[in-house]
Amino acid sequence: MSSTIAVIGSTGKTGRRVADLLDERGHAVRRLARGTSPAFDWQHPEGWPQALQGVERLYAAFVPDLAVAGSDVAIARLIEVARDAGVRRIVLLSGRREAGALRCEDLLLASGIPATVVRSSWFTQNFTEGMLRDAASSGVLALPAGEVREPFIDVDDLAAVAVEALTGEGHEGRVFEVTGPQSLSFAEIASLLSEINGREVVYLPVTFDEFHAAVAAEEGPEVATMLTELCREVLDGRNEPTTTGVYEVLGRPARDVRTVLTEAAAVGARA
Repeated sequence: MSSTIAVIGSTGKTGRRVADLLDERGHAVRRLARGTSPAFDWQHPEGWPQALQGVERLYAAFVPDLAVAGSDVAIARLIEVARDAGVRRIVLLSGRREAGALRCEDLLLASGIPATVVRSSWFTQNFTEGMLRDAASSGVLALPAGEVREPFIDVDDLAAVAVEALTGEGHEGRVFEVTGPQSLSFAEIASLLSEINGREVVYLPVTFDEFHAAVAAEEGPEVATMLTELCREVLDGRNEPTTTGVYEVLGRPARDVRTVLTEAAAVGARA
């Protein structure tokens, strides 16, 4: 297949999987990130035209998150550059019921470029290769989530949905909201991690101020503020319901948290 599909965020959890799956299926893939050549940096739009030159289809994962202020400006600029480059399909990774994300979705779907939104719940892989991995390893998940439940999604399922949206037919103008098959509390996640990994992990509910202080000490105040406000916005129960988005696109159920965590533990044991 000669048409080029670009993946913005190709070193991230979703982008890496999307690019790998496209490669496996024989598509020409241009992996884009700050360290690639050509590079794609969300903070330096002057480089975007070169990065998207000759691209027919595009997967975009915005960093740090569509919920942050200014994300809509970046997405509007991306749409302009993509249009000028002749991009004929865009798939955007989005978050569930985030005000900033919804603004970005609306911009894309009204752009005139055939587009699909993949609106995702929290990733199961956050506990195995993401921001909560170190916390899980330490034995304490300290989050301002109270007793809220979340239908965690397997990122491999998400990537498969995104690839279908990029390469299949009939997905233009659609919003696919993808979740796992069940909603779990963070206390239940901690219990699963304890059982699967053979060492105790406990969930410690903290206040937003306590969470901000802890993150600021490790990552700095800017990251702490972004993550705290994101948690404040979405960890209020609005996203507890599951969806059938994965089944709708792939014709099979989404994978459950236990399966994903068990497989990750087995891989870690062999490493």
